[in-house]
Amino acid sequence: MRRRRLSLVSTLTERRKAATQLDIAHAAAELFVERGPDGTTTEEIARRAGVALRTFYRYFRSKQDAVGPLLAGGADRWRALLAATEPGTSAPEALERAIAQALSVPDEQAADGLRRTRGLLRAAEHDPALRAVWYRVNQESEDKLVPVVAEIAGTDADPLEVRLAAAAATDAIRIALEAWATTDADVEGPDSPAALAVRCLRELMGGMRLVGLGKGAA
Repeated sequence: MRRRRLSLVSTLTERRKAATQLDIAHAAAELFVERGPDGTTTEEIARRAGVALRTFYRYFRSKQDAVGPLLAGGADRWRALLAATEPGTSAPEALERAIAQALSVPDEQAADGLRRTRGLLRAAEHDPALRAVWYRVNQESEDKLVPVVAEIAGTDADPLEVRLAAAAATDAIRIALEAWATTDADVEGPDSPAALAVRCLRELMGGMRLVGLGKGAA
């Protein structure tokens, strides 16, 4: 009983930490879009998030680092969608479906999330530290994606092809979002992030042999 109680307390503590980190990330993103990273201080981010400055530095090393949880959240969501692929689906098809679904806008909250990302990517054009956070998030996402793709492709899949597919899928999303951020295109339609990412994926995977037998294939 005591062990279970300690586990529950630990879980609640981790949830509170994650919620605080996300509050800070939202505050940082809002200020970066409004004023740019150069026009924003860590004190202002902490104040808008409703936390003490020491709390800010407990979780983040710099103001640019603070938006990491927001950028990583999208990657976590699309990997989860990919992991839920139905058995029998080929790897390329699974990647395309997951990307299209992850970048879709079923509601205004999803649309706002994409617009916020656009604002951050525009701000990153003039801020090397913010760009570094963006690239780091993408690299971490690619690394986490490899075992997910491997499971879908099956045990007979070439490990190199699996790595290439993970890199292609990650870059497809990154390039699509970066290209979209330079325009005023809508969150839906032929020039939306979802449409651009699917196009990028098809181009990048065009020469790959990774077909797979589907999730759980032997």
